[in-house]
Amino acid sequence: MKTEFDPVVFYTTMTLVFIGIVMVFSASYIQAAFKHHDAFYFLKRNVIYAILGFIGMMITSRIEYTFWKKNATKIGIIAIVLLVLVLTPLGIEANGAKRWLGVGGATIQPAEIAKFACILITAKLIEKRYENIKSLMKGVLPLLLVPGIFFALIILQPNMSTAGTIILVIFVMLFVAGMSMRFVATMIGIGAGLFAVLVLSAPYRLKRVLSFLDPFQDPLGSGYQVIQSLYAIGSGGLFGLGLGKSKQKYFYIPEPQNDFIFAIIGEELGLIGCIVVMMLFVILVYRCIRIALKCSDVFSCMVVTGIGAQIGIQAALNIAVATSSMPATGVALPFISMGGTSLTILMGAVGIVLNISKHVKIN
Repeated sequence: MKTEFDPVVFYTTMTLVFIGIVMVFSASYIQAAFKHHDAFYFLKRNVIYAILGFIGMMITSRIEYTFWKKNATKIGIIAIVLLVLVLTPLGIEANGAKRWLGVGGATIQPAEIAKFACILITAKLIEKRYENIKSLMKGVLPLLLVPGIFFALIILQPNMSTAGTIILVIFVMLFVAGMSMRFVATMIGIGAGLFAVLVLSAPYRLKRVLSFLDPFQDPLGSGYQVIQSLYAIGSGGLFGLGLGKSKQKYFYIPEPQNDFIFAIIGEELGLIGCIVVMMLFVILVYRCIRIALKCSDVFSCMVVTGIGAQIGIQAALNIAVATSSMPATGVALPFISMGGTSLTILMGAVGIVLNISKHVKIN
């Protein structure tokens, strides 16, 4: 076993976190000064989350990954209990959805913990049923039971974007594990059907899809954020307006430090800045793939695959929404959007990848 973890994963992650800290401040200081009378309000919170995430990453990088296999079930139970508590009066409601729990003066988002727990449990189940992965009854269906519980509880919040992300991550893990292509096609069909049902069952979801097809049809309503995002990216040009010089953050894009921070990156840092950010994600996901290919056991391979898939899928979805390539989802840009539970948990998950990288040899 190597004594050092993979430097590419570590430095790429820290570069993304640093970019996130800078861009969150640049995107938020106007609205922070107006709403909280403190231009540094979001910056201070984000730095705290980043420090907690860094500590978590260092701790998990030193814990042998077999610890997570032994405790995957316990972590899953904790995540399910937290998801249930969100649906009780203890849950904090905002914008018509219950997604948070209050802990002291802070809030946590159990759905982010559920993503991590779901990856661990699915990795453990895949290892246990690996010989039957091509069987529907003995392999695939039992593996989908636990993710199905997480999916149902998160949909009840409602939080379709997180539920969809979990399903996509599990799909990638099963595909890499060797699931039959016949089942792959079936799952894609079922997923498309379920997506259609969920969209048609909620007017606000249908409105999002329709506004994606033509955001200028309702420029002051459902298409407003996407239009402002496109204005931001378009006005940035090749090199951007300059750091801190965004115009769209002046109350045109609501909460620009969150889901639409990529638009501010495009406006201030231009196409060059956008490409740099996207390449960093490509490098990180590619490195996760290399580590997964070198793993000596199924569990570690599936964990790295799941974490890499989560980072890649979330980044792709967020950028697609900001560029009006798909309907608005509410998915944060990993490591860069205003942090919280998502930043600390994801950095902790990267720590597990770093620990696993100690056990493999990569050129």
